[in-house]
Amino acid sequence: MRMRPWMRVALAMFGVGWGANQFSPLLRVYRDHDGVPEAMVTAAFAAYAVGLIPTLLLIVPFSERHGRRPVMRAVLAVSALSSLVLLVGGHSTRALMSGRLLAGIASGAAFGPGTAWIKELSPGAGPGSGARRAAIPLTAGFGAGPLAAGILAQWLSAPEGLPYLAHIALMAVIAPLAWNAPETAGSPATDTPAPAADLRAVLRCPAFVWEVAPTAPLVFAAATTSFAILPGLVPVHGIQIAASGALAGLTLASGLAIQPMCRRLAVHSPHGTRFSGLAAGALGFVLAATAVRLDQPLLLIPTAIALGACYGMLLVAGLTRVDALAAPRDLAGAAAVYYCLTYLGFAAPYVVAALKGRVPPTDFFLLAALGVALLIPATAFRRHRRAAPGEASRHPVPPPDGTRRCNSCTTGARHTISVLSISMCLRTTSRWKGTSCE
Repeated sequence: MRMRPWMRVALAMFGVGWGANQFSPLLRVYRDHDGVPEAMVTAAFAAYAVGLIPTLLLIVPFSERHGRRPVMRAVLAVSALSSLVLLVGGHSTRALMSGRLLAGIASGAAFGPGTAWIKELSPGAGPGSGARRAAIPLTAGFGAGPLAAGILAQWLSAPEGLPYLAHIALMAVIAPLAWNAPETAGSPATDTPAPAADLRAVLRCPAFVWEVAPTAPLVFAAATTSFAILPGLVPVHGIQIAASGALAGLTLASGLAIQPMCRRLAVHSPHGTRFSGLAAGALGFVLAATAVRLDQPLLLIPTAIALGACYGMLLVAGLTRVDALAAPRDLAGAAAVYYCLTYLGFAAPYVVAALKGRVPPTDFFLLAALGVALLIPATAFRRHRRAAPGEASRHPVPPPDGTRRCNSCTTGARHTISVLSISMCLRTTSRWKGTSCE
């Protein structure tokens, strides 16, 4: 059977996601088996974000100018190279930092342009289909990578090397399949004359400010709580490495399994996916507090399922909203900003560690549950406006969640988002043009 073009890009994103998250269950290997200092292991984990966020913001104009395919080809090579550096470098701190930095660069170059590329290769697939098709392989890779790495490192020899060798072999299989995916940059869908409103207006519009931005960091805050924080607070004695990988796999598998339901949730309520994701997050943090308080590893299972569902639904809700707000030529840039906001959630482990002496983890999780629950009424606030003249004829099929594209923003859209990653993006993309929001 012939593979559909968008599936080729999806495979590439799956492989990059695998390589990005395979490091999570290996943190204990470096700390306990190789004697790498805790601070250095934490720095290596953070190096991923250092490479990812600037690349996300800078790669989009390059991919618009030179094409999606050259970028993704380079991504495939860099992702495999990151694992090669970690494989050859062993427990060298320089190799750890370099390998994780390369993994971040590969992810940053893949996620923004890759999301837009899948959407562009999905014409006529229905509203929101492109966003869901991009979220599924990303989530699958994020889950499969640490699951495989945890199993290989727990029960087979060479725990510092074999997981990386598995990723290199995977990329060797994926690269020929994704190498010649059809180019879309410069096509009529991405090279149309720019309407009046630009990317800056999309990021300032009420739908982005009040719905997308507040919930985006929770995407990875929920996920990392499950597989990066809880295994250290509620250890599973004897199989800690495998358990950490299994928790990561279960978390992301739950996020993957819930994503097909998101379309049905959106049909029943314009905010259904987002509200359901927030409710799952609040439940997950309550379960996390209970597991820590009782020191009961079995409670990590329902906690991972709830936090994974939160991750999956909020990721789809955010990407679908961004897809609805941005014009085709601005989708890669808007998606890059969204991913930057989601990766702010990777700070959750550091926040918990920094506050551990002042705020017990149980109290922290209960406060987090309360904050997530309050986001439901907070993000329900919406500002309405009249449709711009001719809008109905331009967009006969409204995008999901009741969003409409238009050529101007409301007065209330002139809120600024005080997030450093967005400020960087606005400076980088000030020349881009696109449609605005509701």
